[in-house]
Amino acid sequence: MSAAEVHVINHPLVQHKLTLMRQKDLSTASFRRLLHEIAMLMAYEVTREMPTQLIEIETPLETMRSPVIEGRKTVFVVIMRAGSGFLDGMLEIVPGARVGHVGLYRDPKTLVAIEYYFKMPHDMAERDAIVLDPMLATGNSAVAAVERLKETRPRSIRFVCLLAAPEGLRNFHAHHPDVPVYAAAVDRELDSHGYIRPGLGDAGDRLFGTK
Repeated sequence: MSAAEVHVINHPLVQHKLTLMRQKDLSTASFRRLLHEIAMLMAYEVTREMPTQLIEIETPLETMRSPVIEGRKTVFVVIMRAGSGFLDGMLEIVPGARVGHVGLYRDPKTLVAIEYYFKMPHDMAERDAIVLDPMLATGNSAVAAVERLKETRPRSIRFVCLLAAPEGLRNFHAHHPDVPVYAAAVDRELDSHGYIRPGLGDAGDRLFGTK
């Protein structure tokens, strides 16, 4: 991967579902369902370079060697809490993947990410990590999560979000130029409270119905 890569997944189905998610009157159940569906669709692009291995199988006509995904080599790293909304959709596509968790919350005054939990599978040096968080806003949480993840020395890292802000992308790639970002959209800007505009509000609150 080249430095500071950003992949915008502009498939019509992804964009259609994202438009529905942005609407303020959408129910919690519908928001949750659409995030699940978008995660599945985005998984196809994010896993395009996933490693495979050849195994021997028997078709109805003959024996052959054919590729299968090395699912046990993939780790989905969830940035809690909103990242969990991405996870189930991704696991629908790669059910054999392992799952790691990074617990972070954003200080409401400083917007600095504060860690409270970190748990990864063993043998990360043999695994490809895909970090999941719906919003790349200030980028502080993403920067902190990937910094901690790099301490485990995974084979590769990708970052996946639903929306990104230009400010967040600049911050993230200033710290991690080697980590490509996959997003459904890059929005206009951040407001004074660190929310993406036009955005879709607080993804965690809308996902869990806490606001």
